[in-house]
Amino acid sequence: MRVIVTGGCGFIGSAVCRHAVNDLGWSVLNIDALTYAANPANVAGLAASGRYEFLEANVCDLPAMTAAFERFAPDAVIHLAAESHVDRSITGSAAFIQTNVVGTHSLLEAARSWWTSLDDAGRAFRFVHVSTDEVYGSLGESGLFTETTAYDPRSPYSASKAASDHLVRAWFETYGLPTLITNCSNNYGPYHFPEKLIPLVILNALEGKPLPVYGNGANVRDWLYVDDHARGIASALLKGKPGEKYNFGGRAERRNLDVVHAICDVLDEAAPTATPHRDLITFVADRPGHDQRYAIDSSKAERELGWRQSVSFEEGLQQTVRWYLDNEAWWRPLRDGVYSGDRLGLVARGV
Repeated sequence: MRVIVTGGCGFIGSAVCRHAVNDLGWSVLNIDALTYAANPANVAGLAASGRYEFLEANVCDLPAMTAAFERFAPDAVIHLAAESHVDRSITGSAAFIQTNVVGTHSLLEAARSWWTSLDDAGRAFRFVHVSTDEVYGSLGESGLFTETTAYDPRSPYSASKAASDHLVRAWFETYGLPTLITNCSNNYGPYHFPEKLIPLVILNALEGKPLPVYGNGANVRDWLYVDDHARGIASALLKGKPGEKYNFGGRAERRNLDVVHAICDVLDEAAPTATPHRDLITFVADRPGHDQRYAIDSSKAERELGWRQSVSFEEGLQQTVRWYLDNEAWWRPLRDGVYSGDRLGLVARGV
């Protein structure tokens, strides 16, 4: 299997690259523009396999994408390249429209050109588009997102991802391009850029800084260990049906405040300090348009793909905290030179 992975130096993309090369024996071309959240260290060592290549390029560059397809001759594409942080989208939406919408359009067109050039044997080609549960909007106290839940995005980020999902679906319906869409719940695990909740709280706690919790911390998210998600994406590629969607969730709904409490408790054992880490918790002004609850129904992926979540939230959180404790050489340059943990997305509604 020869697979192009876009955004393969990012958090989820690098997990997909590692799984594809190390576990499945696939040949991978990782295409990444190396924006702020990408890190070549996430895929260090893969080149030694002889089955991994890297191309620094932007998915918005259609000629570059077309040339990459023609040179690498992929059997499939896994499209993960995206701007993904909601807070950044609030104050800088243009980058999200460009990468998530225009970039997806460029990649679809490059893939369509390649696919239509293939003979009958090459018609097994697949285009897997990796999206998010945030396109579905916000749930009340009950219910789960399914593959047929109506879209209701609430942030510039989720709106841009919803637009990209619609493009992918349209290229299947209009041109017959064999596309699949996956939507996932919140991922966590090693190599996570420290602007997102779990790595931010871990690193702030290690440095004795305040642990910011939006609003009253009652917003609920479903948490999925990143390696389980990488397995799910691969299973969608191998076993999924073109034109279909598959949701991947961790069956681990937690209030944000409970997640922060859990991190503090793990750190109290693994890296104890004079006072409990919970003492660092600080409640801050809520994010504009903050969705109340996300929860994924993964039964279709379990039934049709044979996928199962294998890592519990408690086990995954222990592994994640331990990884950050053991890998300061990875995160210290990011904290010192890229993002120190300052609050993002500070724009009041109506302004």
